[in-house]
Amino acid sequence: MLRKRILASLAAVAMAATMAVLAPTASSQAEVSAQACSFTNWTAGTWYPVGSIVKYTNGQYYRAKNENPGYDPIISTWFWEPTSCDGGGGGGGGGTCDSATDWVAGRAYVTGNIVRYNGSYYIAEHDNPGYDPTVSTWFWEPHNCGGGGGGGGSFVVSETQFNEMFQGTRNTFYTYSGLVEAMSAFPAFAKTGGDTVSKQEAAAFLANVSHETGGLKYVEEIDQSGDYCDETKPYGCPSPQKYFGRGPIQLSWNFNYKAAGDYLGIDLLGNPQWVAQQAPIAWKTGLWYWNTQSGPGSMTGHAAMTNGSGFGHSIRSINGSLECDGRNPAQVQSRVSKYQQFAAILGVPAGANLYC
Repeated sequence: MLRKRILASLAAVAMAATMAVLAPTASSQAEVSAQACSFTNWTAGTWYPVGSIVKYTNGQYYRAKNENPGYDPIISTWFWEPTSCDGGGGGGGGGTCDSATDWVAGRAYVTGNIVRYNGSYYIAEHDNPGYDPTVSTWFWEPHNCGGGGGGGGSFVVSETQFNEMFQGTRNTFYTYSGLVEAMSAFPAFAKTGGDTVSKQEAAAFLANVSHETGGLKYVEEIDQSGDYCDETKPYGCPSPQKYFGRGPIQLSWNFNYKAAGDYLGIDLLGNPQWVAQQAPIAWKTGLWYWNTQSGPGSMTGHAAMTNGSGFGHSIRSINGSLECDGRNPAQVQSRVSKYQQFAAILGVPAGANLYC
């Protein structure tokens, strides 16, 4: 009832074209401390965005370093780090601009979370269930990220260049911040070799991703009728969700979901739908394949772009059995043309050995 009254107030604000001050609301998850920081009692299976603070069953507090679906804070240390709620201030929800995520309507945010909205940053002044930062000014206030923020400072592709690459085609699911966050799990990506090699690798990855998704348009495979379940595997296909293509590399088959999930420390075999629900997870699966899998080729895409083998070998590692050696020259040309376009945006030569 209280939430209905709040939403009704927001509607009235919009119709009257005036600003109203919204009253504080109780947390929808658990007890909330009003002193040094806001927190909720940790609950397995609850989705926590970056910056969330929880009180674990041992009485200690933990902050989410990376978004996660309720992993155990004392086991999943890549997702959680110890924090303090003992009056030290500044710990109320985490946020530096390195932890900023794109704002999502309906997602629960805790005090201190920083989000990016229409190119600007906002910090949560109070817990809220995903209110619009430009309307719910009691819950949010503008935040200065000191000239860039968003975690993208070390990526050779700027957000402006990323937007140029996918202008007019990109699904809003595929966020730049999600890609940058995902890169933390693959420190060698676009950081091996000099500046030219790093930019060539970034262009090559994004060109192949663009080809697989129609310019980052599709999150899920169009034709979802395939089974993609190899029942000879001992772990089988436990999820009621099918293992069709999802994400920037269109991850498919139960064994690929299993391998990617094992590498990333998340249960994608049991929850393949997560790849289509959380941008950082989606990007991580693409980077996982690029950095660790050779597929039908002889090397990974990462290796191809950093050891001088060339872009053609990255095509072979992704879909060589169907496209390379004259099988589908039009598809190969599509990938090569997109890579040349992206390399030009980054101001580097495409290099040799473009075809397979």
